[in-house]
Amino acid sequence: MRTLNDIAEEYEFLEGDERYRLLIEIGRDLEPMPDALKTDATLVRGCSASVWVYPTGDAGKLHFLADSNAAITKGIVALVIAAVQDQPAAEVAALDFTAALEPFDLRNQLSSNRTQGLPNMIALVQQHAARIAAT
Repeated sequence: MRTLNDIAEEYEFLEGDERYRLLIEIGRDLEPMPDALKTDATLVRGCSASVWVYPTGDAGKLHFLADSNAAITKGIVALVIAAVQDQPAAEVAALDFTAALEPFDLRNQLSSNRTQGLPNMIALVQQHAARIAAT
């Protein structure tokens, strides 16, 4: 998976539909999430599409599996995961996602339906990281 900085560099030089294509592409690059992990417990609430996020790892290195049944939404969750993948739990819990995702200007680039679940994706990731960091 590409880093968030690498994705942001490419995104900056694109416009309109090209940005959508990049989001779809990074969504396809997500590590496959087994269907058995796509349960009510891993479902992110409040998303217009179905989104699942499954955390693994420990305090030293969190790893996330994620998927969505919608291509653009899968790209959005891929951005969230790219910001935190394989990072220490304490860093993930403290990450300023607003600043990290600012280069993508998602609120202005995408419809509100596509971004409405973003805060819930972020909250799920950070809550898990905070729980792991505290142990």
